[in-house]
Amino acid sequence: MASLETAAEHERILREIESTDTNCIGPTLRSVYDGQEHGLFMEKLDARIRNHDREIEKMCNHHFQGFVDSITELLKVRGEAQKLKVSQVTETNGHLQENGKEVKLTTSMEELRQCRVQQRNIATTIDKLTHCLPGNTQTLSLTALFQMLCLCRYYPALRTLEQLEQTCLPKAGQYRFCSIMAENIPKLRIQIRDTAMSQLRDFLESIRKHSDKIGQTAMKQVHKHPETLWAEKNLRFGFTLLDGLVDCTQDLVDFSPVYRCLHIYTVLGLRDVFENYYRKQRRKQARLVLQPHSNMHETLEGYRRYFNQIVGFFVVEDHVLHTTQGLVNRAYVEELWELALSKIVAALRTHSSYCDDPDLVLDLKNLIVLFADTLQGYGFPVSQLFDMLLEMREQYGEILLKRWNVTFRQVIDQDNYSPIPVSTEEEYRQYTSQCPFQDPELEKKSLLHSHRLSRSLRLCIYYVCVFLSSTEVDDMIRKSTNLLLTRTLSHCLQYAIKKKNVGLAELVQVIINTTHLEQSCHFLEEFISNITNVPPDTVNATKLYGTSTFKDARHAAEAEIYTSLNAKIDQFLQLADYDWMAAVPGGENLAASDYLIDLIAFLKSTFSVFTNLPGKVAQTACMSSCKHISTSLMQLLLDPEVRQISMGALHQLDTDVKECESFARAGPVAGFQGDTLLLAFSDLRQLLDLFTQWDWSTYLADYGKPTCKYLRVNPHTALALLEKMKETSRKNNVFAQFRKTDRDRQKLIDTIIKQLRNLIAQHHT
Repeated sequence: MASLETAAEHERILREIESTDTNCIGPTLRSVYDGQEHGLFMEKLDARIRNHDREIEKMCNHHFQGFVDSITELLKVRGEAQKLKVSQVTETNGHLQENGKEVKLTTSMEELRQCRVQQRNIATTIDKLTHCLPGNTQTLSLTALFQMLCLCRYYPALRTLEQLEQTCLPKAGQYRFCSIMAENIPKLRIQIRDTAMSQLRDFLESIRKHSDKIGQTAMKQVHKHPETLWAEKNLRFGFTLLDGLVDCTQDLVDFSPVYRCLHIYTVLGLRDVFENYYRKQRRKQARLVLQPHSNMHETLEGYRRYFNQIVGFFVVEDHVLHTTQGLVNRAYVEELWELALSKIVAALRTHSSYCDDPDLVLDLKNLIVLFADTLQGYGFPVSQLFDMLLEMREQYGEILLKRWNVTFRQVIDQDNYSPIPVSTEEEYRQYTSQCPFQDPELEKKSLLHSHRLSRSLRLCIYYVCVFLSSTEVDDMIRKSTNLLLTRTLSHCLQYAIKKKNVGLAELVQVIINTTHLEQSCHFLEEFISNITNVPPDTVNATKLYGTSTFKDARHAAEAEIYTSLNAKIDQFLQLADYDWMAAVPGGENLAASDYLIDLIAFLKSTFSVFTNLPGKVAQTACMSSCKHISTSLMQLLLDPEVRQISMGALHQLDTDVKECESFARAGPVAGFQGDTLLLAFSDLRQLLDLFTQWDWSTYLADYGKPTCKYLRVNPHTALALLEKMKETSRKNNVFAQFRKTDRDRQKLIDTIIKQLRNLIAQHHT
């Protein structure tokens, strides 16, 4: 700090020495010797003396040639003076002696008069020429004027013409050359104006070609140094956004034609005309720049070129705004940007809607962010672009959902719906690392024979994790996951369940898969929390609907199993061919119908596959099948097309029902308590027992009591079946009136029918 003060003091003393009179320099020199840095001051004084010596030397070198020329002229004058002194003085003396004579004097006086006339004429001419001298000078300067035009120095040329027209020519008077010059001045102005306008058109064409490059450079600069953008945006008054960007813009485009044309039109009083023309042309160029190519949506490069041109256009406008005074103003630029912004958003909506590549949409999102940041750095509002990004985020999710819908369907179509074979523990660990599935029973086994899950489940969970990795924020991840689960994956599972030719084994595997998918949902929650670092129990965190989705899919698969089983049972029942008029068998035992034996064998093999079904699905399926068989057999008895039924047919049906009861008693599916499964055939069993044992007295006596033996026999059902037996008895026993037993049986049937009708009338009125 002391050295800086000393240097400043020495500099002050040197200035005083240079500017102070010699008589008053004593105090200044005393302050030097009183100081402590006397040696340092002497060094500075020597340096200052050397600088002055160099300046004197430069001055002498500059005037040396003039000095030499002056000496040469002086020597010539001295020689001439000597000649004048020696010869002209002698000659003049001779002339004076000669002219002193009388004749010579008269002649000399005449010559003197003529000389005086000539002098007067010369004086008059000089006076006139003096007034014309400025005009003549400018006339001689026309060559310099044309040189200015060739060097594109239009502004000085206009100033020269103005001075010539307003100052010089009026002083010169009414001369022909002045009139010629006055006539040519407007033509020269028009020539200068047209030349400047031509150069402006070239400039407009140049910036149209280089807008892409300018925009590319600006966006690269923001991408590399985003922090510089915001720091310098608040400091700039002129066009000083980024250090490298200004130089690059001026290297690519020479803005001097704009400034030159602006000055020329201002001098000519046509500034408004020029401003309107410039803005009109730039609006036309803006419309061209904002018109995207028809195939812009096909590649990211198409979007990049579109954005580069727009950024380049507004970078140039911002440069013109801050380097000219009023050629464009902030209101004009903002109006132009509002028009551009609406067209940009519309173009992006249109072209992005054609895109079905999620990677391209993601890259486009990043490009739009860079585009918006760049223009925001120049003070342009870009909120609409960020709103557009929200729309694109939803579109991105939809595209991902469509893609994963195809992927899931391919996985489901390629799945063989069988457990994955696993021969080593290493293979088991490999599968469980891709799919968060834990089975304690399999963990206990030393050698794993198969993984209970099928290939489609493992791949679906893996692809769900891949899908989550492609989203960005916690809320978006959870909402997208819900859409993926509730719409895409759920529809694919419904597709797998409802597609044609799906077998019961496949449906069983779907139930197993969806059960474990439901159990794996908490692993999905953990995976999302690990990605976003947001705990799942956060207040505003969106809850996953995976559990209910997979539960619904499982219920649909279960219902489809029940429906498919019943449809298969119906196929077997269609093979039933009962002889409804069969006679009562003798002492031999009746065998079950062939179709029923095949049906029971099918059910046994089917229910053996159901052992892997979770919960009570297998029990429900078994009970549903038994009830469907019982109901179908009951419908066969009560079919309106079957008008006659013999006791022999009832005995055959009773044998078939016993076969079904034997199947139910054997416990085809574990988990039933006691004879629970037999309850499915209880209605049919009580009805057949009532008719085969002919126990009408007990039925009629105990009807309506809780302890009734035939509690499940509906009187309407019994009446309908009894009337079919009455019809059989009437038509088949032609000679019934000749046999007392037949007549008694017919009367008994009539009596029972009458009692049933009375019973129905009593209890159902």
